[in-house]
Amino acid sequence: MSTMPVGGLVPQATENPADLVVRNAKIHTGDPSRPAAQAIAVRDGRVLEVGDDHDMAGRIGPATRVVDALGRRVVPGLNDSHLHVIRGGLNYVLELRWDGVRSLRDGLALLREQAARTPKGQWVRVVGGWSAEQFAERRLPTVAELNAAAPDTPVFVLHLYQSAVLNRAALKAAGFDRDTPDLRGGQIVRGRDGEPTGMLLAAPSALILYSTLAKAPVLDGEDKKTSTRHFLRELNRFGLTSAIDAAGGFQNFPDHYATVVELAKAGQLSLRIAYHLFPQTAGQEIADLTRWIGTVRPEDGDEWLRLNGAGENLTWAAADFENFTQPRPQLAADYETEFEKAVRLLMENGWGFRLHATYDETIRRDLAVFERLAAEGLFPAGNRWLFDHAETVTEDSLDRIAALGGALSVQNRLSFQGEAFVRRYGVGAAADAPPIRAMLERGLTVGGGTDATRVSTYNPWVALHWLVSGRSVGDLLLRPPSNRVDRRTALAMFTQAGADLTGEQDVKGILRPGYLGDFTVLTGDYFSVPEPEIAHIESLLTVVGGRVVYAAGEYEGLDEELPPVSPAWSPVAHFGGYRAADPSRRGGVRQAELIGEAVGEADEHLRWRTRQGLASGQENGVFDPCVSL
Repeated sequence: MSTMPVGGLVPQATENPADLVVRNAKIHTGDPSRPAAQAIAVRDGRVLEVGDDHDMAGRIGPATRVVDALGRRVVPGLNDSHLHVIRGGLNYVLELRWDGVRSLRDGLALLREQAARTPKGQWVRVVGGWSAEQFAERRLPTVAELNAAAPDTPVFVLHLYQSAVLNRAALKAAGFDRDTPDLRGGQIVRGRDGEPTGMLLAAPSALILYSTLAKAPVLDGEDKKTSTRHFLRELNRFGLTSAIDAAGGFQNFPDHYATVVELAKAGQLSLRIAYHLFPQTAGQEIADLTRWIGTVRPEDGDEWLRLNGAGENLTWAAADFENFTQPRPQLAADYETEFEKAVRLLMENGWGFRLHATYDETIRRDLAVFERLAAEGLFPAGNRWLFDHAETVTEDSLDRIAALGGALSVQNRLSFQGEAFVRRYGVGAAADAPPIRAMLERGLTVGGGTDATRVSTYNPWVALHWLVSGRSVGDLLLRPPSNRVDRRTALAMFTQAGADLTGEQDVKGILRPGYLGDFTVLTGDYFSVPEPEIAHIESLLTVVGGRVVYAAGEYEGLDEELPPVSPAWSPVAHFGGYRAADPSRRGGVRQAELIGEAVGEADEHLRWRTRQGLASGQENGVFDPCVSL
C-alpha cells in the first residue's frame, strides 16, 4: 500500500493497528471535549484515536498507511446540506463549467474550443455555477457571440433560474420556431419577424429552461456511472465527504436514482448521500407519496446511501420560485388543501421532509398548516422537517419554526443573485437575506449548502466565504457584520448541522473516536487565511471512512483510480471542472477584472452618448496627438 515516508516511525506489531494515520497536522475536530489535535488514526472506517503525534506510535502496524500533513489544517469532512448531487452526477461530464471563470471572454474561448470538439448531434451546455456578476464584463453572452463561437453546434447557456441563451443551432435542435407557444410562467423572446431570438426567460418559473435543456442528448448507463464517479471526485476535491440530495425537477424515482444505487452496491461511492424524493407530476403528488411510503422508509440504507424523507417539493402548487429579477410569484389561494393532505400523509407514516420556500409569505402559509396538524397531535410526530432557502423569513416565522421543532438549510444563492435581489428589494432587505444570526440565536439547526449545480457552484468554499464575508461573487457587500457568522460557526454549518439534518449527529460531523473517519487536509488554513482567500481553498487529501478518495500535490497518487472520462469529447475530459485561479496571479487577475470593468463602462458611456446624439457611434476611441495631423 502506497504511503508517504515519515522518518522516525517504525511499524510495530499491535493488537489494534490503524488502517490510516495522519500526523503532523493542525486538526480542528469540532469536538468541544478535544477541539484541537496533531494526529488522527482510522480503523474500519471509524476514528480510532485523536491525539498528539506521540499518541499514534502504538497505532502504526506493518500495513498502516501513514500520511504527513506537513503542518497543514485538517477539518472534518464537509457536508453540503442542499446539493443536487444525483442529478448533477448524471450530467456532469456533458457540461462545460464556467464555475470560477473570471471573464466572459475566457468563457467564450472555452465554449468555442469545446464546440470544435463536440460531435454532430451533441450539444455544448453551460448549466449553472456562474453569474454574469463574476465576469469582468458584468454581462451575459449575446446570441450573436454564441452563433460566432459555434455556428453549427447547438449551444445552451443557462443563467441561474432567470434565463437561457441559445444559438441558432440549439433553437433548431430544440424545435423552437415562430409557432412554438410559450410555456406557462416562461417566455420565448421573439424578434420583429416573430421568430425566436435565442433568449428564454423564466417569468418567473424555470420550467421553460429545464424543459428545453431536457431536449439535449443524455448519457447511457455505463457513462452515467462514470460521470457520477467523476462528479463525486470533483466534490471530494473541495473536501466534501457527505451531501444531502434535495431531489428536484426532472429527477424521477426510482429511475434517476439507479446509478447511485448501483455504485453504492459496488462500493464505488466516494461521497455519503442522504436523498429525498420529490413528486414530479402536478396533480399526482399524493399518489406518488403514497406509493413511495409503501416501498421505502426514511433511514433505509446505510452510511453511504440512505433515504432522508420527502421534498424539496411536496406539491407543486405550494412551491415559490426564486427568480429575483421577477416579482414574487403569487401562489394559488387554495394550495393548502392538497399540501395539508401531503403533510398529514407523511406525518402519519413516519416521514420527514424538506420544503423549498424562498419567501416569508409562503413560509407563513405553510406554518399555518403545520400548526393545525400540531393541534391534532400529528405534527411533527417525532419526524425531522426543515425549510430550505428562506431568504425573506421574518423573526416571527422563525419563532414559529422553533416552536414546531423545525430546522433550516440556507444556501449561498445570493452569492450569484445578490445584485438582482438588491435591485428589486433594496439594500435593507438584502442585509437580512437570509437572517442567519437570528436563526442561530433561537437555537435552530441551520445547515449550510450550495443548491448546486443549476444556480450556485458546487464549491462549498464559495458558500463559506459568503457566510463569513457577506459578499457576492461580484464582491458586492450584502450582509453587515450583525448578520454574518464567524469561521467556526460557518464550518459547523457545513459539518455538524448537516449531520443533525439526517439524524447522524452521533456518528459524523466531528472528529471523535467512534465517529466516521471523514476529514480533509486543506491547501490553506481556513482559520487564518485572509477572508477573500476562503473562496479559493481546496483539499489536498480527502478521506471518507478511512479511504483516500482525493489526493493532490504531495499526495498525488494516493487516491483510488477512476475510469477515464467518457465520452472522450467531454468538456470535463479536456478542461476539468471548477476553474481555480492561480494563487500567484490572483492580484493580477483582480487588476485585469478592474480594467475589464473600466472598458465595459467606457463602452456603455459611448453607447449612451450615441443615443443622446453626442457622438456618431463610429468613434474608435483612439487619439494620439503625437502622430495626428
